[in-house]
Amino acid sequence: MNPAAHAAHTLKSALIGQVRAVFNDKAKGERPVVRRDDGLFGPHSVVWRVHGDVTTMMVGGVTALLLQMLHPAVLAGVWDHSNFRTDMIGRLRRTARFIAVTTYGSRDDADAIIEKVRRVHTHVHGVLPDGRPYTAGDPDLLAWVHVTEAVSFLDAWIRYAEPGMSLADQDRYFNEFAVIGERLGGAPVPHSRAEAEALIASMRGELVADARTREVARLVLDQPAPSLAVRPFQALTFQAAVDLLPDWARRMHGLPSAGLATPALRIGTRGVRNTLRWAFR
Repeated sequence: MNPAAHAAHTLKSALIGQVRAVFNDKAKGERPVVRRDDGLFGPHSVVWRVHGDVTTMMVGGVTALLLQMLHPAVLAGVWDHSNFRTDMIGRLRRTARFIAVTTYGSRDDADAIIEKVRRVHTHVHGVLPDGRPYTAGDPDLLAWVHVTEAVSFLDAWIRYAEPGMSLADQDRYFNEFAVIGERLGGAPVPHSRAEAEALIASMRGELVADARTREVARLVLDQPAPSLAVRPFQALTFQAAVDLLPDWARRMHGLPSAGLATPALRIGTRGVRNTLRWAFR
């Protein structure tokens, strides 16, 4: 191997190792999910295409979290029943693993992890600050969590990977991904872009931004990077996630827009995406 090829190989290995360390907990013996053709979707699905990009899924995942916590019942469930204050990376990792297993794992593995999450939800319930009861198994609540993930994953993909994605393929994505939301108990779960946008619009009146919302958002956006090598990539990813938020959600959180820095931010995020795709190719 010539020196240039050796250097490229070393860089690729380092990048792959850093990414895998973020998404797989070695202490639990976790390993990257192997793609299986006998899962819930398959290699010809739009879900496989959209969920296969590390950068866009990280950007979309953080955007989804920022949207989800605007619902007071979602926020309460995290606040009352989660160790997010001390293990935010662990929470993000568990969410990413759920998406990876249900997207690319075998049907048996997907069924098992969906059932595991459903069992966890039965123990998540309580009372909101205004005295209303909540439960994580509420179909409306699960539909909100699902639609925010679906829209955020897809919009990040369109912005940074496939700007010309057809509306037909966008609708296929929502229709395919709906099986996860429905299996978890969400209703109504959107099966098209129009249904997703209508559901978000219908729920905006229930959204709240208060001191607890701001604290959780701060913990998400200010969490320390797992390593010095990851720090600049994480900072760019989180800025891109805020940039991806709808204007109304950014205003509710009190988060500034990137403004004049937006073009540079998006160019930089595309550069990260291209670098990671080169490493994993």
